Amino acid sequence: MNVTSADGTSIAYERRGAGAPVILVGGAFNDRTTVAGLAEVLAGDFTTIAYDRRGRGSSGDAGTYAIEREIEDIAALIAEAGGTASVFGHSSGAVLALEAAAAGLPIEKLVAYEPPYATPEHPRADVVEKVRAQLAAGDRDGAVATFLMVAGTPAEMVEGMKAAPVWGWFTALAHTLPYDLAICGPGARPRADHLARISVPALVIGGGASPEELQSGARVAAALVPGARHETLEGQDHGVLQYPESLRDLLVGFLK
Repeated sequence: MNVTSADGTSIAYERRGAGAPVILVGGAFNDRTTVAGLAEVLAGDFTTIAYDRRGRGSSGDAGTYAIEREIEDIAALIAEAGGTASVFGHSSGAVLALEAAAAGLPIEKLVAYEPPYATPEHPRADVVEKVRAQLAAGDRDGAVATFLMVAGTPAEMVEGMKAAPVWGWFTALAHTLPYDLAICGPGARPRADHLARISVPALVIGGGASPEELQSGARVAAALVPGARHETLEGQDHGVLQYPESLRDLLVGFLK
């Protein structure tokens, strides 16, 4: 199925289940297939909407990127779902979900899993111009490596990943990395004034097995969103979408 966003871009999505709608927003290197497992897990309690963010999968794109266009994409999906919906976001998709709520979209409840915000103790380099330059030069491998390393992946692990099948998935989506970097903002510093505008019930989750910089980013987000609840999901890390059943009880308990 498809919905048309405000700028005319076609956004592809899949709907499962029945009940109150929940829109699932993936992060970098994600399309609707990477949140499909969570969509299936939640489909017994909710109508789940998994979609291809613009520039990915079967969705279209525009010549010029702005985070406002992605917020409009979520708005179009909410309208398609009936006018209101809850939203779950993972990683940079969690930042996008937070920004959508800050923009005043008709969101019922909001869940953000490990928004990758930098903190004073764990700063992040601003690499958006470097990644854009690498992509302009046709260096998708370099763009992916730069993104992964600024996200905290050790260089030796990145080198090992280049020989794995997943590397082809990463490079195929490399053109969308500037989108995720733009969503997170310069140096991935949280936009405190934006987060302070959020007035809907919010749950921010960190994985108990995640590196401290990801756990600290989740704590910062929870502290900046008025009334937000923070939870640690023990035994899980940033790859939680590979184990969607681990999220079920926490999400159903909050979103119901």
